[in-house]
Amino acid sequence: MNRFSGVIFDFNGTLFWDTALHNQAWDIFLRQHNVSLSDDEKFRTLHGKNNQDILTGLFGSGLPPEKERAFILEKETFYQQLCLQARLTLAPGAEDFLDFLKKAGIPFTIATASGEENIRFYFKHLPLTRWFAPDSIVYNDGTIKGKPYPDIYRRAMQLIGCRPEETVVFEDAPSGLQAAANADAGKIIIVDSNNFTYSGWEKYSMIRDFSAVDRSLFHRKTPAEPAADLRLRQGS
Repeated sequence: MNRFSGVIFDFNGTLFWDTALHNQAWDIFLRQHNVSLSDDEKFRTLHGKNNQDILTGLFGSGLPPEKERAFILEKETFYQQLCLQARLTLAPGAEDFLDFLKKAGIPFTIATASGEENIRFYFKHLPLTRWFAPDSIVYNDGTIKGKPYPDIYRRAMQLIGCRPEETVVFEDAPSGLQAAANADAGKIIIVDSNNFTYSGWEKYSMIRDFSAVDRSLFHRKTPAEPAADLRLRQGS
């Protein structure tokens, strides 16, 4: 059995099961702008992607930067208001699994399409500082190509100092699964937080609770083991 020495989590729909809240926020936003999408269309075309790519898909590539930023803040304001009306908790079994990784000395991080406005919100309202610092995760800071490009996962692998084949990625969205596959992650585990039919992704294992993750998959890299590939560390 292959064993792995690093872990990367997507966040929305993976560590934090908020897909329904994003759907509601997008519904409000899209109604304001006379656009309609089904939940299935939203899952396939919106989730896992950064806001800039989503807005380009909805309105074309001609949005002025100030209009794009205003749209992002408008939608995320709706979303954060909905979050505050809900009970903000991490995914089932996530806290115990994060504690296990921390105690075992397995490096881990988050790689999320969320922007800074939501990262600040999550760190304020969820117990993330127990395992993460804002500068210890990878998020949409405007310098990374969005999923399904592999860039965000490659940067996260660089951050935790693990080669792709050493890394397990947890994801829920098709665009994120493709990004992890494009980054050559050693193992990809689907987090089925939405009872979605993952047609075409059947070769990957699936969980609905992080307590179901086999802890024997992981081992701490010893100092004698080689570090991450130099080209990766240099961001190439």
